[in-house]
Amino acid sequence: MTARILDGNKIRDEIMHELGGQIHELKAAGITPGLAAVLVGENPASQIYVRNKVKTCQSLGLYSEKIEWPADTTTERLLELVHELNARDEIDGILVQLPLPPQVDSKAVLEAIDPLKDVDGFHPVSVGNLVQGRPGLVPCTPAGIIEILRRSGIEMKGARAVVIGRSDIVGKPVAMLLLHNHATVTICHSRTRDLPAVAREGDILVAAMGRAAFVTADFIKPGATVIDVGINRLATEEEVRRIYHHPEGPLAKLREKGSVLVGDVQPEDAREKAGAFTPVPGGVGPLTIAMLMSNTVKAAKLRRGSRVAAKA
Repeated sequence: MTARILDGNKIRDEIMHELGGQIHELKAAGITPGLAAVLVGENPASQIYVRNKVKTCQSLGLYSEKIEWPADTTTERLLELVHELNARDEIDGILVQLPLPPQVDSKAVLEAIDPLKDVDGFHPVSVGNLVQGRPGLVPCTPAGIIEILRRSGIEMKGARAVVIGRSDIVGKPVAMLLLHNHATVTICHSRTRDLPAVAREGDILVAAMGRAAFVTADFIKPGATVIDVGINRLATEEEVRRIYHHPEGPLAKLREKGSVLVGDVQPEDAREKAGAFTPVPGGVGPLTIAMLMSNTVKAAKLRRGSRVAAKA
């Protein structure tokens, strides 16, 4: 039996449609949610991410600002900018695109963001709210994972969930969100003993360690739901042949496009052994920007609750 593909593009479109209605209601109350995206340096991937975020804001009718500064920007100057954005009422969300240049104290910059405008959900106050289950802004990729599970009818309540990866951006927050949805959660990492055996306990398996096709059939419980968070670019025939059992299709794509995207899960194994899985690309990725837009709208509601009721 072939696993069901969980279509992130379809779920993103559902969320965007719902957000359109919420934004219309906010505008009727005199509120246009606003997002400021700060980009430092000329990292090509970061430029694409920020451009897509601003473009999505525009398509939804949100106010957006893209602030681009040179790579030699200091921590002090960035802190001044963040304080300025904190004080501006028309800005509901502040996004500082990572990674920042090496001379910048990224932690200090992120912690300077007003927690009410922390649409990435990285501030210690946001983390505390998440741990305690309080209303607040949740990191976008973990929030998107929960939306995929919920909207795909995957039962979290009572399920055994295994998360491979313990990053502050994905692993830890998605484990906490699964716990809040009444799953029994195990977090694994590079030092977990007999990792495949632990992973096979999961009715839900989240792979978020940033290693191409690391999770193979040996990690997957038959019929499990596999959420693949990884995005890894393969640029050589050797890499493609090493990872794929049947490399003909990926090799053709490599020759056509110059690279092939693969997640942290071996896709052929997931297709054959899982009950459902998220593809790469087209799975978790589309939800990240959708949840950023959702957080911006949520921040506007939480900040300006006197004019419109905030949805926790």
